[in-house]
Amino acid sequence: MKKLKYILVFLFVSAFAKAQQLQSYIKEAEANNPEIQAFELRYNIAEEKVNEANWIPNTEVSAGYFVSEPETRVGAQRARIGVKQMLPWFGTITARENYATAMADAEYVDITIAKRKLALSVAQSYYRLYSIRAKQAVLDENIQLLETYERLALTSVEVGKASAVDVLRLQIRQNELHQQKEVLEEEFTAEQTAFNNLLNRDSMMTVIVVPEMEIPQEDPFYNNEALSLNPELLKYDKLYESVAQSELLNQRESLPMIGFGVDYLPVTERSDVNFSDNGKDVLMPMVSVSIPIFNNRYKSISKQNELRQQEIETQREQRLNVLESAFAKAQSQRNQARIAYDTQDRNLKQAQDAEEILVKNYETGTIDFNDVLDIQELQLKFQMNQIESVQMYYVQSAIINYLIN
Repeated sequence: MKKLKYILVFLFVSAFAKAQQLQSYIKEAEANNPEIQAFELRYNIAEEKVNEANWIPNTEVSAGYFVSEPETRVGAQRARIGVKQMLPWFGTITARENYATAMADAEYVDITIAKRKLALSVAQSYYRLYSIRAKQAVLDENIQLLETYERLALTSVEVGKASAVDVLRLQIRQNELHQQKEVLEEEFTAEQTAFNNLLNRDSMMTVIVVPEMEIPQEDPFYNNEALSLNPELLKYDKLYESVAQSELLNQRESLPMIGFGVDYLPVTERSDVNFSDNGKDVLMPMVSVSIPIFNNRYKSISKQNELRQQEIETQREQRLNVLESAFAKAQSQRNQARIAYDTQDRNLKQAQDAEEILVKNYETGTIDFNDVLDIQELQLKFQMNQIESVQMYYVQSAIINYLIN
């Protein structure tokens, strides 16, 4: 029981360390990735548009001089100076601000989507790096094993129980494994560059991955209802709301505009008469109303908004279908990875039993090095497949995490 407890603690600590290490890479990517920064700048622009929405039409200032001065009872009018300000209907500015805020909220969801996609890309690249390093470690183990068999073969050749061909075949097999290891190193370098580019850092920086990963005993349970919280669907909800705010703004803008102003007319005194208002300047306050009587623009915009909302609803429904299909596929492939891992685990144990039998046969002098190579090749195949199953499991788990959490 104590040994089992230590094993469970070790597995928990290893899984926690793996999660912490990957999470630190994801946070670094979110802080440095140019695409995320671009989305954040777009959101800042959208936020600033809320301040832009708080505006009223320009104040109109006019001035005119009478070339032919009109005569009035109190004197001749020489000029006209006017100031006028049109104001939107009550609530129009607030409607503009609400619409701009709704558009900013939609832009913010884009940031969330971009971060989740980036986290998924970082996780997938990380698991590919782990797979390559794990395969290299397995190749090292198999090369060492072949070197041991080579020494046994040389000993058998000396006593006449094996031929030099057996030794050469073992050496050729070692050369093939060295080749595979070198090819994997090239793959690791390329993948490491891609990984560092996701983090927007020097492409030659060393990426440290965990040496070992295992598939957990049980998988967490998820259902399709959690898909409704996916930001890709929330994006359509925010767009729908922005169209609703656009329609409220359209209704406000279709209402009359009110204008207030004042005209000032300087008047020249009359010299032929003398009375109290002689030469008194004219100050005329004014109120005006702008009514869109013959304007079908607002009716057209309302119809467009209605159609736009219907379009968003159908797009959301289609996207939900795509996400549900991706979720089902990811769950299926994760289950397939577990099945393949368990199968390779059983096959690997049986191959190891066969190897032990061959080693015991060597002690009795009846070892067949052809069988040794066959068993070694099978072991390597099972180990490689097992690593690929682990990679597939965690990649699909990352996809599920993107879709659900």
